[in-house]
Amino acid sequence: MRVSRVLGAGARHATALLAAAVVLAGCGPSNTSTGAESSTLVAYTGQSGDYQINFNPYAPANIGGTGTIFQTLFFYNVVRDADPVPRLGAGFDWNADGTQLSITLRDGVTWSDGEKFTADDVVFTLGMISEHKGMNSTGYAGRAAAVDDAHVVVTFDRPSFADGPSLLGRTYIVPEHEWKDIADPAVAVVEHPVGTGPYVLEEFKPQAYTLKANPTYWGGEPAVKKVRYLALSGNQAGAAALKAGQVDWQTGPVPDVGDVGKNYPGYRAVITPVNQIALVTCSNAALGCRGPQTDPAVRQAIHHAIDRTQTNALAFENTGSHISPGFLLPDRDGDLISARLRDRTAPMRPDPAKAQQILESAGYAKGPDGVYAKDGAPVSLTLSTVAGWTDYITAVDTMSQQLQRIGIKLTAQQVSWNEFVDARDRGNYQMIIDSLYQGPAPDPYYLYNYFFSTAQTAAVGAKPGPNVSRFSDPQVDQALDALKLLDPADTTARQPHLETIQTRVEQAMPYIPVLTQGTISIYHDAKFTGWPTDDDLYAFPAVWSHPDNAEVLVRLKPTGKRGG
Repeated sequence: MRVSRVLGAGARHATALLAAAVVLAGCGPSNTSTGAESSTLVAYTGQSGDYQINFNPYAPANIGGTGTIFQTLFFYNVVRDADPVPRLGAGFDWNADGTQLSITLRDGVTWSDGEKFTADDVVFTLGMISEHKGMNSTGYAGRAAAVDDAHVVVTFDRPSFADGPSLLGRTYIVPEHEWKDIADPAVAVVEHPVGTGPYVLEEFKPQAYTLKANPTYWGGEPAVKKVRYLALSGNQAGAAALKAGQVDWQTGPVPDVGDVGKNYPGYRAVITPVNQIALVTCSNAALGCRGPQTDPAVRQAIHHAIDRTQTNALAFENTGSHISPGFLLPDRDGDLISARLRDRTAPMRPDPAKAQQILESAGYAKGPDGVYAKDGAPVSLTLSTVAGWTDYITAVDTMSQQLQRIGIKLTAQQVSWNEFVDARDRGNYQMIIDSLYQGPAPDPYYLYNYFFSTAQTAAVGAKPGPNVSRFSDPQVDQALDALKLLDPADTTARQPHLETIQTRVEQAMPYIPVLTQGTISIYHDAKFTGWPTDDDLYAFPAVWSHPDNAEVLVRLKPTGKRGG
C-alpha cells in the first residue's frame, strides 16, 4: 500500500504554473509575516485531485484528522526505540501472562463539543471495532470494561502483548454520544468531527480544508493556529508551490533535494529511511494469481538482475538505502537480521549471470527474441504504477531496461490511483511497485503480520488485508503466532521466530526488495521552529503520517518572520 502520497502525473510546466496559481488563490498573500497567516501552516500531503469530505478515522476514504482531531491513548515512535508518550492515556500495565491490560486515562479531557471524555468512550470505541469487522484491521480480540471513569481493563483469551501498540497507539478514540447511533461506522461519512485532539475542523472545500487550534485542548491551545491542507495536481505542482514559498510542509520527491537551502530559501529537508520499496507480485497461483511472477525462480532472477545503485541515482536522487531481503530495517533492526540469510542486504549491483542461472535451472530457455520462456510461455510481465508517482515511474522504466538485458520482458504501465488500488486489492495485476510500511511500534513483527500473514490475504477477486501479494506460508504463520504470545522484551525467545520468517521470505520473495525508501520531508524552517531533525526524530516527519503529524504540529512555534 502506497501510503506516502498520490503524486501528480508527469505534469508539464503549464500544469505546474496552474497549480501554483491555485495555491496562491487558496492561501492568500504570500509569506505574510503578521496576523493569522504567520501562524497558519500550509501542508501538501500529495493529494492529487479534489478532496471528498470524510473525517471518519476508520473509513477507507478518510482524508485526515487522525491524531489532529481524533487521538490515541499513547503515541509510539516507529523511527526510534522510545517509550510510548501518554496522550488520552496516562499509564498502562500488563499482567504477567499478557492476558489483561489495565489502562489509566488522562484526567480533565473534554471533547471539542464540551462533553467530558471518560472510560465509557474507550470501551465504546473498542466494542465498536469488535462488532464491525471492517474496522478491525489489527485483529483486535479483547473485551474492554470500564472500572470507573478513569480506568479501563482489556481482557484477552490468550497472551496478547503484541496487541498493545495497536490498541494503545493506533486506535482512535471516538465519542460515544456522537457515534452510538451510526449504523455502519466502518464506512460512515463524518463531516462534522468531534474529537479530543489539538485541532478542530474550521472549513472544508474540495481544493483545501482547514483545521484550527482547539482552544479547549487538554495540552493547551497549539501555537500553530491553523493548518491548511491543499489538493494539487502532483509533485511538480508541489515543487512549484515550495519554490513560491506557498507550502510550509510537504513530503515527496523534489528536484535537487541535496541542495534544499539554495533552491528553496528558508526551507530544510529531513530524509527518513522507514518504508521499504518493493516490486509487489501477485505471487500465489493457488489463490488465483496468474503469470510468470508466480514462479519463485522468476522472482529470484529479478531480484538479482536489479541494479539498485543505478535505480537509486536515477529515480530517487540517491536518497534510498540498503534493504534486507528479510524486510527488517538495517539501521533500526540490524541486531535482529538473521545470519542464515543468503544476503544480509540486497546486492546494490546486478548479477546477470546468477539471474540467468536461476532461470535456466528452473527450466527456462532463452528464445530467438532474447526473452526466456518455459513451456512456450515467455517471461513477459507488466509492472504497474500510479500516473504521477514520478520517482516510481522513473524506477520502473530503469528496471525495465535492466531486466531486458538478462532476458525478462517488463512492460511499464501507468494507471490512475483508483485503478491501481482496485487491481491491487482484487489481485488483477502481475507486478506493482509500492512500499511496505511499518506498524504501530518499532518492531518488525507488525510489518510481517501485515504483509506475510495468511490471515491478511484472500483469493484473487476478494479484498485482502495488507498482504496483497497473496503470500501464504505455514512456517511463517506459525512463527507469527508464536511471536504474538511472547513479551516483546524477551528478545532471546523471539529471535528464532524472526529468523524463520526472514529466511522463508527471502526464499519465496513475494515482495522483491528494491530499496529502503528515504522519505523526503521539506519544511519551512524560517517560518516555524521545532521540526523533527536527524538529531531529534521525535516523530516520523512525513506530513501524511498519522498520528505523527499531530506530534509535529503541537511542537511547532511560529517565528513571525517571512519565510524566504
